[in-house]
Amino acid sequence: MVEIYREQDGRKKQTSFCIVDAQSVKNTWTAREKGYDAGKKVSGIKRHIAVDTNGLIHAIEVTTANITDREGAIQMCKRHKKTMDKVTNILCDGGYTGPSFAQSIKETITCSVEIIKRSELHKFVVLPKRWIV
Repeated sequence: MVEIYREQDGRKKQTSFCIVDAQSVKNTWTAREKGYDAGKKVSGIKRHIAVDTNGLIHAIEVTTANITDREGAIQMCKRHKKTMDKVTNILCDGGYTGPSFAQSIKETITCSVEIIKRSELHKFVVLPKRWIV
């Protein structure tokens, strides 16, 4: 479905650029497992998502909330290696900072990682391209 939409939009079937982010959400009574995300003070699960510049999902991984954004993104890339094989660049926020994360992604799907950091100002600012996720 994603490939069809991309072609209709005049793009290649597979993206070469993904934006990765995670969201912690409270568990419902139907979930079998949950964890605690201390940073966001949420007991539940975490969704790790990779989208293209149109906001189309190319990979998703659901973990317990105690899994870090970095660990979850690496798991997601390993699980969706075939669908992300043409990706050459991944854009992430500051929660993914660290050479071991970038190296793990490079070893898994052979792409580079670009980190967009928030402004040092304590005002709300939309980070370029991150709003798509």
